[in-house]
Amino acid sequence: MRTPLIFIAVGIVSLSGFGCRDYDQQAEIEVIEPARDGVFLHISHGAEEPHRVLMGLKMAELMAADRDVLVYFDITGIEVVLADAEDIVHSEFPSSKAQLAKLLEIGVPLYACPGCLKAAGKTPDDLAEGIQVANKDAFFDFTDGRILTLDY
Repeated sequence: MRTPLIFIAVGIVSLSGFGCRDYDQQAEIEVIEPARDGVFLHISHGAEEPHRVLMGLKMAELMAADRDVLVYFDITGIEVVLADAEDIVHSEFPSSKAQLAKLLEIGVPLYACPGCLKAAGKTPDDLAEGIQVANKDAFFDFTDGRILTLDY
């Protein structure tokens, strides 16, 4: 009979501490937002493949609405981001210059491969305004989430 009385006494003592708490104070709860995922768009074609180039640029704009986005141009894709690049057009998309301007306006980083620039006889000075020379850290630093890659 003594054992049930001990449990009751321990329960009363334990519960009595709850009455001392000020319930008017709200506990601060830190809400941690999940990291946004990133989309790495790789454009390796130039004016010879207008659909690929313009589709890649359009996808970058669409994804940037709710994802971190980085666009990387290499191989003949660097031709798209040169200061003297032709304005690539295709009936289904805005032109390359219009899309590049839009991406820069919304803060999407645009990178050109330094080795591909050199192979094409170009330098970073030949890039259009706002285009950066790629570095490997940029490929990981643009997002804290997972990275999805789309190749065009």
